[in-house]
Amino acid sequence: MNSPPPSAGGTSNECATRPPRGALPLLDETTAVVAAFDFDGTLTRGGSVFKFLVALKGLLPVAGVTATMLPRLAKAAVLGGVAADETKEALFKRLLVGVPVDEVERRSRTFARKHLEKHLRPAVVERMRWHQEHGHSVVIVSASPECYVKVAGSILGADAVIATRLAVGGGGMLTGGYEGKNCRGSEKYVRVAGWIRASELADARGTHPILWAYGNSRGDRRLLSAADVAVNAGRLGRFGSLRHFTRLSTLDEASGR
Repeated sequence: MNSPPPSAGGTSNECATRPPRGALPLLDETTAVVAAFDFDGTLTRGGSVFKFLVALKGLLPVAGVTATMLPRLAKAAVLGGVAADETKEALFKRLLVGVPVDEVERRSRTFARKHLEKHLRPAVVERMRWHQEHGHSVVIVSASPECYVKVAGSILGADAVIATRLAVGGGGMLTGGYEGKNCRGSEKYVRVAGWIRASELADARGTHPILWAYGNSRGDRRLLSAADVAVNAGRLGRFGSLRHFTRLSTLDEASGR
């Protein structure tokens, strides 16, 4: 899966054994299935990054830094893409540099549990449970920091968590930067595809897993475009950025949930 995902009308050797896009694939025990779920806004209501920063650093420091970066944050929200990636990293560098990784991990455990208690979306969690009951591999893929998303994934019973990694420097302190890339946009697809390759889910006939993807924002569009079944779990419905994909409620009816 090194090449970019094909368009809705295109084909590739790798995808030749997959079902046509727009059709629900037949579920059986011979073909592996991977269900990839976005975290913020999909499995949970709203975002988690600022909430985590407040839990880690306190409200006043986060509010102060946010206020000084407000024009840049607003511009990044409009432009998305590289601007969003760079602005988020700049925010992290202002707030997270020098924080001991042991403290981050300790606070992540508490934050993840409390965040799930308050913000889980039952309808999407039910979809995750549906996949798990059918023996599918469930992956959570998120642009939010891996330190707490992996804890949330463990609580939810996900098979893997793919998220933005925070770089650790000398002495076990955060540098404030990313380790690798921010896990949004095309990076989500690249890393999910890499996980599928590493998991060796393709069978001896070369049949690749059927990929289901659930997202709620334009940062998920690339992954959903590459999926065999792409699900818009956003709450804006026909007004959202993923309005051209199958809505969650429609999928529930089609798959017999």
